[in-house]
Amino acid sequence: MDTTDRNRPAVRAWLMLGMATLGFALNFWAWALLSPLGPRLKDYLGLSSFEQALIVAVPVIVGALGRIPVGALTDRYGGRIMFPLVSVATIVPVLFLGLGGQNSLAALLAGGFLLGIGGTAFAVGVPFVSAWFPPQQRGLAIGVFGAGMGGTAISALTTVDLTTSLGTPAPFVITAAVLAVYAAAAALVMRGAPRRSAAVGSLSHRLAATLRLSITWEAAALYAVAFGGYVAFSVYLPAYLRTAYHLTAVDAAKRMAGFVLLAVVMRPLGGWLSDRYGPVRVLTGSMGIVAFGAALQSFTLPLMPVGTFVFLTMAAALGAASGATFALVSLLAPADKVGAVTGVVGAAGGLGGFVPPLIMGAVYGQFGSYAVGLFALAVVAVGALTFTTTTVRRAATAHLAQA
Repeated sequence: MDTTDRNRPAVRAWLMLGMATLGFALNFWAWALLSPLGPRLKDYLGLSSFEQALIVAVPVIVGALGRIPVGALTDRYGGRIMFPLVSVATIVPVLFLGLGGQNSLAALLAGGFLLGIGGTAFAVGVPFVSAWFPPQQRGLAIGVFGAGMGGTAISALTTVDLTTSLGTPAPFVITAAVLAVYAAAAALVMRGAPRRSAAVGSLSHRLAATLRLSITWEAAALYAVAFGGYVAFSVYLPAYLRTAYHLTAVDAAKRMAGFVLLAVVMRPLGGWLSDRYGPVRVLTGSMGIVAFGAALQSFTLPLMPVGTFVFLTMAAALGAASGATFALVSLLAPADKVGAVTGVVGAAGGLGGFVPPLIMGAVYGQFGSYAVGLFALAVVAVGALTFTTTTVRRAATAHLAQA
């Protein structure tokens, strides 16, 4: 066997990783379309702060809960089928919202509910990528795939500008067209990993078995803080910056994009560091940084330069922690349940992102300040840090001792 033959599986694995990451990014682009328009929709429809938060939070919770069945279905049918299917299904609410679904709160909530389908793409990609790579490379590979969450940055950077220059339907029609092209390409190019074996048994039985695994709940708790914190900032940061610092909608959206991009870059780095030093160490350091940063920002620091530095530091820590969490999943979860575990853990992350925007909106409406919400994040991060250094560390140590 020559060098070309030996390298072919590795080349194909990276091609599959690239396709999965692209699909994740494009579906997340669609999933986040409403967030940059939140302030504009608030003014146009005369919404309260809570109603504005609800509009951007509904796709998050649907995308979160939808990951549970989608992850289990991916264990059964594979990413080759599920990626095109999720992408095509996401086109429907995207077009609905772009072509008339922004004229009332009810229509926005209905469209946002279905838009949550795009958020389930994450539960497709993790088991798909995990099957293509050996254990010593999975942290990096899943971290690279996780960088697809940068699709929310595409939305942040383009949605407001496209709406202003080309009209309300433009960002939605463009996103739908791109998703259609990707779905066709994915159906033609994607393949299942040679060593992948389809899960057997009914969906309910496999989900029940997944819920009995301790790694499911340990990783879910950590991801609710890590990715939940990222999602919460990505959907609510524009509103926070406009209210607390009186920025324009475009400036706030671009600053949010910077937060998202740094978190995206740090996610594969968090996976790589987990391969090298272990996910527990990466999670410990990341949660400590988030706790300290959130406590500082509760005092509404001057945006330049201190506040900006604090937000970017928290973005880096949340991205690294998100990558480390799924390095932990790939280490401790049974191979035939990675998708199901990912679905539950991903749901926890999405739910973690659903609650804070609602709290922030309600707190600001009640007290005229975001301090309470940010301090609550600091307390939660301290709890996650303690959990990591005790329960999670013991589980990882026990697994390595048995390996």
